[in-house]
Amino acid sequence: MRAYDIRGKVPGQIEGSDAHALGLAYAALARARGLRRIGVGRDGRTSSPALEAALVRGLTEGGMAVKRIGLGPTPMLAFAVRRLALDGGIMVTASHNPPDENGFKLLLGPERIHGSALAELAASRGARAPGGSVEDSSVLEAYVARLAQAAGAMAPLKVAWDCGNGAAGPAVERLVSSLPGEHHLMHATVDGRFPNHHPDPAVEANLADLSEAVLSHRCDVGLAFDGDGDRIGVVDEEGQVLWADQLLLFLAREVVAANPGATIVADVKSSAVLFEGVRAAGGRPVMAPSGYVLVREAMRREGALLGGELSGHIFYADRWDGTDDGLYVAARLLCALSRSLEEGGAGLAAFRRALPAAVATPELRIACPEPRKSQVLAAVTARLNARGVRTDPALGLRVESEDGWWLLRASGTEPKLTLRCEGQDAAALARVKAALREELAAAGLEVDLG
Repeated sequence: MRAYDIRGKVPGQIEGSDAHALGLAYAALARARGLRRIGVGRDGRTSSPALEAALVRGLTEGGMAVKRIGLGPTPMLAFAVRRLALDGGIMVTASHNPPDENGFKLLLGPERIHGSALAELAASRGARAPGGSVEDSSVLEAYVARLAQAAGAMAPLKVAWDCGNGAAGPAVERLVSSLPGEHHLMHATVDGRFPNHHPDPAVEANLADLSEAVLSHRCDVGLAFDGDGDRIGVVDEEGQVLWADQLLLFLAREVVAANPGATIVADVKSSAVLFEGVRAAGGRPVMAPSGYVLVREAMRREGALLGGELSGHIFYADRWDGTDDGLYVAARLLCALSRSLEEGGAGLAAFRRALPAAVATPELRIACPEPRKSQVLAAVTARLNARGVRTDPALGLRVESEDGWWLLRASGTEPKLTLRCEGQDAAALARVKAALREELAAAGLEVDLG
């Protein structure tokens, strides 16, 4: 179990019996709140159909009226919950995890079940109750129509799309057929083995195919999605990665222009360039803890119209409901890019080059067993506190200096530590990385940061 969802190896850590038990436990929790109508969707992993069937059986035996949404991206399930006025939803998915893993993302009422509430649910036992039912209810066409509407103002751009053989493929295929311009689709066939590359657009190597396609077809932009379609990756017209914090700044400028003073939330892994850029554009930047659920909670608390994190989760709350939907973000990006080009502004490559000078690592993920993660963080925190360095526990360990900053935190979805460093130039970045290496070595963890 992770902080925001349930994930594990199939078989071994997650079996059909676990999915059935989860359905019964979730049903009991829903009944206690007077809720009954639940949507269920699944991604394209080879284990997803069997787990989905066991989950639905548990839900119906627990008295739920289940709407089976079928194969599609996680945001499509969230769309179904809104469109069909459902009381909650469960998505069978492990997002970008390896093919032999699977899991569940859970929504009950308006909130994601996470943290201690998720742990309690996973450990609880449900009970059978009468009145259960199940019905197939496809919303794919309606979902795609809403995405096409959001992209209605785009110019006839040339776009490359890499679906990564994930669950977003069928929706993207339908979407591009209604969009102007020239569209080049890659890896759109759903294949839970992920035969072409891993479906994680936050890792630069996974965007190599997309970069090549952008250059060979002379595209204006390249778009990629993770395994369940709630995260986005972007490549500019020069084949260079536009990292999610840079993308968020590009999108934020448009939101702030239309809503002066608008609050923009970004996670603690994001570049200082983003926070300073939002402020310079007339917006109000807010730093939030990493984790897509926590970013969304910060947005609600702060009344933000846009938010995101470096992993590629981006949330719109101006003309969308705040769901982290990679396809919807793609639609809004295409419109924003179109307006920029039509007004004689810069494309994404020129925007990237015009950003203030700073040199940053991508998000680095270091394998670390679950119990060891907290031990390393505690050791580093103790050393920092002994030197009088104060940190905000809610944000993880983000330590700033004259050279830049480094961040160390525990992943909420994998047995890994996540790190990022940023310096004012290459020499400053080297010093920042050296400082982080020293802290990790003192905690008994030798890490090569390049």
